[in-house]
Parts: sequence; structure tokens; C-alpha cells
Amino acid sequence: MTPAKKNLMEGAITIVVGLCLWLFTDGVEIPVFTLTKVGLVLMVVGGAVAATGLFQAMRGGGRKSA
Repeated sequence: MTPAKKNLMEGAITIVVGLCLWLFTDGVEIPVFTLTKVGLVLMVVGGAVAATGLFQAMRGGGRKSA
């Protein structure tokens, strides 16, 4: 698997996990942080990773060398 595809998959999965946390953990309280904010952070990080994968794919730098 090329690094570009790997980054795209990781970013998409991170965005989905973050979206689930953001949507479905509104009433959950834990002492250190709120899970809705963690979900938002995960969506931002996932978007950055996916954007990196898109950039690599467009540049052609994500090719795997033999």
C-alpha cells in the first residue's frame, strides 16, 4: 500500500471516529476533558492526515519503491 493511500485511509477512519464521538457523547462527563471536544480534535487531525494523503497522491510522491 502506498503512503498516500495509507494516509487517506487513516485520515478517513480518524474523521469517522471523531464524528462519532462528537455526535454521540454529548452527555458523557469525565473528569479531565469532554469527549465532544476530543471528537472535534480527532476530526481536525484526521482532515490534516487525509489532506496530506491527497497531496502525496497528487504529487506522485506516495509511490512505493521496489
